[in-house]
This record gives sequence, structure tokens and C-alpha cells, in this order.
Amino acid sequence: MSKKTHALILAGVFIALGIVLPMAFHMIGGAGPIFLPMHIPVLIGGFFLSPILALSVGVITPLLSGFITGMPPLFPMMPIMMLELGIYGLTISVIKNNVSKNPYIALLISMLLGRIGAGFMVYVLSTFFAAKLPSSFVFITTAVTTGIPGIVIQLLIIPVVVIALNKSNLAAFEGAR
Repeated sequence: MSKKTHALILAGVFIALGIVLPMAFHMIGGAGPIFLPMHIPVLIGGFFLSPILALSVGVITPLLSGFITGMPPLFPMMPIMMLELGIYGLTISVIKNNVSKNPYIALLISMLLGRIGAGFMVYVLSTFFAAKLPSSFVFITTAVTTGIPGIVIQLLIIPVVVIALNKSNLAAFEGAR
């Protein structure tokens, strides 16, 4: 199998995980915004995919999930999450390839930029599409406050998973970047 084919399959796996994992968390009842399960596969994918594929996983995952499961709701949350998660994947991939191999640096910067992107999308949707949303600042503050358990999980689990996967055969296919 070629490296490009493997990278596409890997992107598909991250997208599938980004759809299935939130379904499991939503069975608990409203746990999605708290534990941020869709973010986890996108963030991990950023460490193993090219910037374009990582961006694609971040954009496609909430889009497909919204149409398949109704989560996130098609409006206004889907476009917000598409931009936020797209930025997550793209940023991690670019940082890992060009700036730092440290997963914590990549995670923290991508989380910051993704949240800023979400705030920007809130502004766009409320200004140009009359979406009834709080201000960008209130939206980001609320999302971060509500998602603290998920953010802690991401910072504790994702670096461990990335290091473990780097030691596995998954790293052998990074040439498709």
C-alpha cells in the first residue's frame, strides 16, 4: 500500500473515531461539551497527517457527524466546530512538522488558535446570519469553562497516545505528509 493511500485511510479512521466517540459520550447525557470527545481524534490526527489532511479531518468530522447523528446541530454549532477543529488539525500538523516536536506545545497553541477561530465564527454567524449567539468572548469563555474536564483529558491523554503511536508502526507511514 502506498504512503498516500495509508494516509487517506488513517484520515478516514480519525474521522470515524470523531463520529463514534461522541456518540458514546452522548449516551451519558450531554457529556459532549464537557469532555469534548470529537476533538480527541482530530487533535491526534494532526500529529500523524499532513497539514491538508489534518485540516480536512477537522472540517469533515463535525460535518459528517452532524448529518449522520445530528451532533453537532447543523446551525449554528456545525460551522463553529468545523472551523475550530479544522484549525486544531492544521495547527498541530504545521507545528509538529516545522516548529516543535513537543506535543504539549502543539496542543496548547492549536487549542488557543482553534478557540479564537470559534469566536471568529460566532461573530460571523451572529453578524451576517442573525444567529442568536452570545458575544465571541462569552462564547469562548463559556466553552472553555464548560470544557475544562475535556481540556484536562486532552492534555493528559493525547501526548501519551501520540508517543505510544510514534513507537508503533503508525510512524512508519509519516512519509505521506
